[in-house]
Amino acid sequence: METRRSLSIFILDDNPFCGTITEQHIRNLDYTDVDLFTDAETCLKQLGRRPDIIFLDYPSKSPDGLDIVRKVGRINPDIYIVVLTDQENREATAHSRKYGAFDYIVRGHDDLNKIHTVLKKIEEVMTLLELRPPGSPTPQKL
Repeated sequence: METRRSLSIFILDDNPFCGTITEQHIRNLDYTDVDLFTDAETCLKQLGRRPDIIFLDYPSKSPDGLDIVRKVGRINPDIYIVVLTDQENREATAHSRKYGAFDYIVRGHDDLNKIHTVLKKIEEVMTLLELRPPGSPTPQKL
């Protein structure tokens, strides 16, 4: 496998089984700094570790997924949030993106390949942002 950029990845999923599958898949893609959280409060308390990406189960028990997206955005808007859900919900997708989610993946619809694709996309965006000239305005996430 190719060596990956050292990204810090959090997974927040109140279902330990689903969270573990997501974690193992990401580790199999050769990402090593991956942490699984099963409750929002613990995950939010760890944001000081400055993760690059959070895969967020929507909705998590409490607070709901949208509240977590908002909180993460207020604490550190540079974190890429990828919402994972068991259902296709256009309203949840729109609200998640409105409050800062980078992408939205529906589980059970080729989700493991989509996780790989979104990780590559985030790495590409991060590389492009690093290449921009100093002093240029920071564009909003794609």
